[in-house]
Amino acid sequence: MSKTTLAIIAGLSAAAGSAATAAIFANRSQKKEVATSTTSSPPTSTSPRPPAPGPLPHPFKDLVSPVNPTGVFQYGFPGPVNDLHPTLSTTSSFDRRTRNPYWVAEHITPESLSANNADRRHSVFVEDESIPEKFRAKLHDYFRSGYDRGHQVPAADAKWSQDALDQTFLLSNMCPQVGEGFNRDYWAHFEDFCRRITNHYPSVRIVTGPLYLPRRDPQDGKWRISYEVIGNPPNVAVPTHFYKVIFAEDGKTGGDVSLGAFVLPNAKIDNEKPLQSFEVPIEAIERASGLEFASKLPSSRRKKLCEQVTCSLLVRDYAERQKNLMGAAPPKKSDGRFPLPQR
Repeated sequence: MSKTTLAIIAGLSAAAGSAATAAIFANRSQKKEVATSTTSSPPTSTSPRPPAPGPLPHPFKDLVSPVNPTGVFQYGFPGPVNDLHPTLSTTSSFDRRTRNPYWVAEHITPESLSANNADRRHSVFVEDESIPEKFRAKLHDYFRSGYDRGHQVPAADAKWSQDALDQTFLLSNMCPQVGEGFNRDYWAHFEDFCRRITNHYPSVRIVTGPLYLPRRDPQDGKWRISYEVIGNPPNVAVPTHFYKVIFAEDGKTGGDVSLGAFVLPNAKIDNEKPLQSFEVPIEAIERASGLEFASKLPSSRRKKLCEQVTCSLLVRDYAERQKNLMGAAPPKKSDGRFPLPQR
């Protein structure tokens, strides 16, 4: 695959409440420089020849340092610390600087999603006490912030146990998300899409997390990263975008894995916007996040998710989804299955 250059245009229009422009990951083909050799007759001039290379410097192992920089560890390791945190329903790595997760991973199956042993009404948002107090997000950080406490792993994916459901309400599983038009709408439909993948695959793994992507300044044309920070004092960064990397497994040992990678702006998105308009190469998310997701998955086992199933949303009313999460099934509009793409 040719290298993919990240080019993001995620600006909000001047009108209040207007939809954000989708993130664009543009592929630029890079020209390969071809080394050429030329032959020429030996010079006839008597100009001096370049000096012969001198002896190589001594290897570092032979040097004795008069200083000990690692001695600072006697006072403590500065970091970074990733706060790897497994729970019943998630595994995550936490970013102490932004007070948001780097990533949160989950595993869903047809069996786990069919179980209904939990009730969201018994769950409450809680601070994650496994993270040091001065680094974790606080409940009051979100108070009157204008943002939802947006699940990275949705509660609806953990109804197989009340304890598992409760753990999705840890603030280490949250990021500030635009509510109306995103967290309660397009993003929720996207989460439903991920669950419906289990209609075709026996095992689906999903990694979700925030991104902080650059925008081009219209004044000077330079690219800058800028994001809001909420809380008092300001603690929690508001991501500009969110990603999901989806691994749909065929259930066979060493079998094929259908990969899907998506980046959505943290802004209102029209429900009519095609999901595939947010599909990106997985390498683009890796470069933007500094993370690697599939380094041990050989290309021979990879398939493109959106070539195996139709990547589209099934839009449902938010109130109906909430009732369904609490045990009351909404009116059935569709069986939720993907039509297979025409080939």
